[in-house]
Amino acid sequence: MVAALNLKRRVSSKKSSTSSRLLGKEKVSSKVLIRRAARLKAKRTAFFSLPIDYIPCRQFLRLDAEKLASTPPVNGEGPHHIARSGKGEENSSTPYLSKLYRTRLLTKDEEQFYFRRLNWLKFRAATSRGQLDERRATRDQMKKVEKLLQEAARAKNLIVTSNLRLVVSIAKKFIDPTNSFEELVSDGNVSLMRAVEKFNFALGNRFSTYATYAIQRNFFRLSHKGRQLRTRFVSDDESLRSVAVREPATKDLTPPQSAMLKATFSKFLGELEPREKEIIVARFGFHGMPARTFRELGIDMGVCKERIRQIQSRAMEKLREMALRDHLEQKVGDWI
Repeated sequence: MVAALNLKRRVSSKKSSTSSRLLGKEKVSSKVLIRRAARLKAKRTAFFSLPIDYIPCRQFLRLDAEKLASTPPVNGEGPHHIARSGKGEENSSTPYLSKLYRTRLLTKDEEQFYFRRLNWLKFRAATSRGQLDERRATRDQMKKVEKLLQEAARAKNLIVTSNLRLVVSIAKKFIDPTNSFEELVSDGNVSLMRAVEKFNFALGNRFSTYATYAIQRNFFRLSHKGRQLRTRFVSDDESLRSVAVREPATKDLTPPQSAMLKATFSKFLGELEPREKEIIVARFGFHGMPARTFRELGIDMGVCKERIRQIQSRAMEKLREMALRDHLEQKVGDWI
């Protein structure tokens, strides 16, 4: 009797433990499913919010559109062909330039092919995504579209790489005290990548013509901005404090006026954040020091040159607001 009772208790205990384990597994499984569903939802949101821009072309509607976008020119040498050593390579002073001069330029037929392929792949990706349900798209469906975009990115990178020499040749003509060669090349590369996205290959023109205009336009804007800054900010050997005025002075300031002006700018700089003040002083060569480039300051501060540019813009805006607040332009105008 006792043995039967103990057996019954053991069976009941096993059933209870088994039920607990199953319940625990169900809870874990439900949590995993919830996390997976949340990740899939986030992926769908990012996937459908991603812009897919391309240049439309009638060729994309042809039955042989895929063949046209997938078959390279017969005489193409391949995207990784290395050119023979030439004058440009021998005169290059950096590994970056040396590598550029070893990269072969695309022929007109190759250029047309890769631009056609780039935009056709984006067209396919945009069309395929447009056929999906934003709430029910599966990972496999999204992966197919992403694969098309990856192929398009490879075609774009090939076009950009083959035209980097164009940026270098144009940048050499725009070097000035405000913009170093490295900064111009960096900005020019951005303009080149933007030009690849906007170029209408269906018109039959060479890309270099369009890209040259886009890059030069950006460089002209940078040079004009640099000239404006150099006109408005003139360094003083004693201290920073020279005033930014739109019109040149017609007579020298008196000692009290000069002292007041220097004190005002010292006050303005004191209201800036330490990093903003450091960048303004270094960029415009105050304290008798030579002006420094964005790249040099970025290396010293451990950030990219674009971050230095952003901080400078923010500081300049603060200085303008301070000048307006204290009616500085009106005071200076009364003296000259």
